[in-house]
Amino acid sequence: MTDVDGAFAPGDALIVVDVQNDFCPGGALPIENGDAVVPVLNRWIAAAVARNIPVYASRDWHPVGHMSFQESGGPWPPHCIQDREGARFHPDLKLPDSTVVVTKGVRFDQDQNSAFDQTGLAQHLRQQGIRRLWVGGLAEDVCVLATVLDARRDGFEVMVIQDATRPVTPEGGEQARRKMREAGAGVAA
Repeated sequence: MTDVDGAFAPGDALIVVDVQNDFCPGGALPIENGDAVVPVLNRWIAAAVARNIPVYASRDWHPVGHMSFQESGGPWPPHCIQDREGARFHPDLKLPDSTVVVTKGVRFDQDQNSAFDQTGLAQHLRQQGIRRLWVGGLAEDVCVLATVLDARRDGFEVMVIQDATRPVTPEGGEQARRKMREAGAGVAA
């Protein structure tokens, strides 16, 4: 198990991916035990704040009728619709006021699973002197995977916080972990 308090170093950032109501039990697109990531992430967030490590939180923020929704020919039920309860961060997630929120999934013509997909995040992180990212959130085999792969492509060192993520399916989680390791991401328990 990774020592959360000793994990961070200068040049690090924490990225919390899409820990939103719709991806947790009772939501429109729930991940089994998705809310179990919240207490784990809260420990990492508290350690980041104590060490003055920046915290970023991505969110799906879809317009009504988004192209990723089944009603529009996409693979997913409607979820994380802008300004609705399902799009809010989980109420128990203790994001500090200094959290930088990265909004994605707003385009009408494509989905954006990665926090790096046309958000300017990579350039922002480089300007802030960030070199290593600690990543957790939902879902491991969709948005966490896409975020980690893009971060690696953009040249960042990445550590996936294994206890702080859950997949849509167990098989998807296994494939995601393999792809992330093959891309050079490390894993923290």
